[in-house]
Amino acid sequence: MSGFATQFAAAFMVTVSLALVSGAIGTTVGLSFAIFKNASTAGIGRIVSAYTTVVRGVPELLIILLIYFGGTAFASKVAGRYVEVNAFTAGAFALSVVFSGYATEVFRGAIAAIPVGQMEAAKSLGLNAWHRWLFVAGPQMLRLALPAYGNLWMSLFKDTSLVSIVGLTDIMRVAYVGAGSLRAPLTFYLAASALYLFLTSLTLLSMRLAERRYPAFSS
Repeated sequence: MSGFATQFAAAFMVTVSLALVSGAIGTTVGLSFAIFKNASTAGIGRIVSAYTTVVRGVPELLIILLIYFGGTAFASKVAGRYVEVNAFTAGAFALSVVFSGYATEVFRGAIAAIPVGQMEAAKSLGLNAWHRWLFVAGPQMLRLALPAYGNLWMSLFKDTSLVSIVGLTDIMRVAYVGAGSLRAPLTFYLAASALYLFLTSLTLLSMRLAERRYPAFSS
């Protein structure tokens, strides 16, 4: 087991990097889609709704496999030879898609919960659209969305384990290899569980600190 400590440390960093990249992209896309869905035409709203329905209706594992093998097939066809998509890139893209699908609905619900009168009052005071979002809608949206958004991050750290199926050397992959090599599955899977629990607990603590530190996030 001690020989795998270095591998677990490297895999831990891969898992954290994968989650941070996916979460950042997914948050940006999700927030943008939520704004479009609330403020744009019905046609754009229906497209975003279809996107979130598909993403939330298909298992995360299938999305990862579709993107990995679909990306490999597409790249191979374009290059005229076999080209295997990088596991980290495919995993980050797939998890970004999943995260954005759920984040869109979280942010959409938070935006919809803001009283319309407040935005109208801000407009009557002469605030432009950017200032209305920055000073009126934004803080309230964050307060309303933060609990569900924190749960998304906890789920994201756990979902990174699924990317091991396409060969990414993350925590789950190292645990699987170590369990088979040393015939000690309980030891390695308990170690992996402890690492994932550490990441999700750290996320939960960070969200609670955010709620306490920033008045705009408090209930």
